[in-house]
Amino acid sequence: MVRFVSSKSLMAMALAGLVLTGCGAGGDAGERVPVENFAAEEIYRRGEYELENNRDPDTAVYYFSEIERLYPYSQWAKRALIMQAYSYHRNKDYEEARGAAQRFVDTYPGDDDAAYAKYLLALSYYDQIDEVGRDQGLTFQALQALREVIEEYPDSEYARSAILKFDLAFDHLAGKEMEIGRYYLKRGHYAASINRFRVVVEDFQTTTHTPEALMRLVEAYLALGLTDEAQTAGAVLGHNFQSSPFYEDAYAQLRGRGLSASPKGESWLTNVYRQVIQGKWL
Repeated sequence: MVRFVSSKSLMAMALAGLVLTGCGAGGDAGERVPVENFAAEEIYRRGEYELENNRDPDTAVYYFSEIERLYPYSQWAKRALIMQAYSYHRNKDYEEARGAAQRFVDTYPGDDDAAYAKYLLALSYYDQIDEVGRDQGLTFQALQALREVIEEYPDSEYARSAILKFDLAFDHLAGKEMEIGRYYLKRGHYAASINRFRVVVEDFQTTTHTPEALMRLVEAYLALGLTDEAQTAGAVLGHNFQSSPFYEDAYAQLRGRGLSASPKGESWLTNVYRQVIQGKWL
């Protein structure tokens, strides 16, 4: 969070650090000094100072929280609340970061920093998205929160970043479906694998996983002897991703059976193919 840390405030941080060290048991970086007798700005500057100089943001949170307690209706309390959210997030205390960010949005919905608070809230979900194999609940929550930033603050400096992260999170969900689909396919559970690959083709068609999903559909349908569906999947793949190595693989599988990558019969894939030809998909 750079908004409140200018060259002037950096000087103020150092001065505030000196001021607050005269209180109680000293004021080394990371040591929490009683602040009841100090002005809101002095406490705020100490919080900034700790955030910049102490590896543990918890001490900075302490000072920002004290401003809320001692000066709850001041402008410094508002600024301290957004800095609390930032400090918690920097410390990877995502639940507390969400709580502070949400309190800011609820209390100051029209403030200029509401967009940043919403963005921090979304990041608190997004930065918890772990490896593909983990539960995807946080990914859905990240997508929802990122969408709110994009829709509510489209002209803000955070919208572009939110869009990029939304696409990555969306791709992450498709990756989860692919992982499960490959697991079923490898073990011969073809119908179950088809269901997963179909989700990618129908619901995540703009992600990087679509070409492989179509190739895997060719593989699974051929294993079940459903040649019409396999050929249609190959046709969709060839129409959109002919230069992809996944198309080369699918084409080789079809050719090995004396088949072609062309639409056959009537299935959900035939409908997809028609949409492709009409330019309504991808």
